[in-house]
Amino acid sequence: MDDKKAIYFRNGLIGLAVLLLGGGLYQATVEDMSRVTPEQLAQRATPYEQARTNGRPTLLEFYADWCVSCKLMTPTIAKLEKQFRSKVNLVVLNVDNPKWLPELQHYQVDGIPHYVLLGADGHIKGNVIGEQTADLFAANLQALVDNKPLPYARPNPGQVSTFTAPKAPTAVQSRDHSAPS
Repeated sequence: MDDKKAIYFRNGLIGLAVLLLGGGLYQATVEDMSRVTPEQLAQRATPYEQARTNGRPTLLEFYADWCVSCKLMTPTIAKLEKQFRSKVNLVVLNVDNPKWLPELQHYQVDGIPHYVLLGADGHIKGNVIGEQTADLFAANLQALVDNKPLPYARPNPGQVSTFTAPKAPTAVQSRDHSAPS
């Protein structure tokens, strides 16, 4: 009986060691997106000039190293970049770099993180400002890939509604405010 217990114990230890080693190997091969910094994401992103000419839709991110919301969004954007890598350009521009001032003005960046979603034709399809969930972002990116309206993005900056105000009457009507006689 003691030999059987020893064999079960040994086999259990071997099984546990295999599980731990397998889990360790898995963790070693999976990229930890939570540790990606905005600067690292910018370094591996598609260059802006290339994204403008390659005919693919683009997620254009404006960020700053000091921006807490930008840092919080980086793991989400990194995961989405990996998921949509073959379909969408990811361009990441630091607002503190004076090189990007024309782009800041062109895309009317007034808060960060600021995300501009560009169609394959390079035209603005929508904007997202601030922290968003991965699901909302994924829905926007899938709509961008499918060339459909973006479900969770605001319209282009400067876009106005199609509301037409009613016209005022053209005839002037006088009003008599005199006391009755």
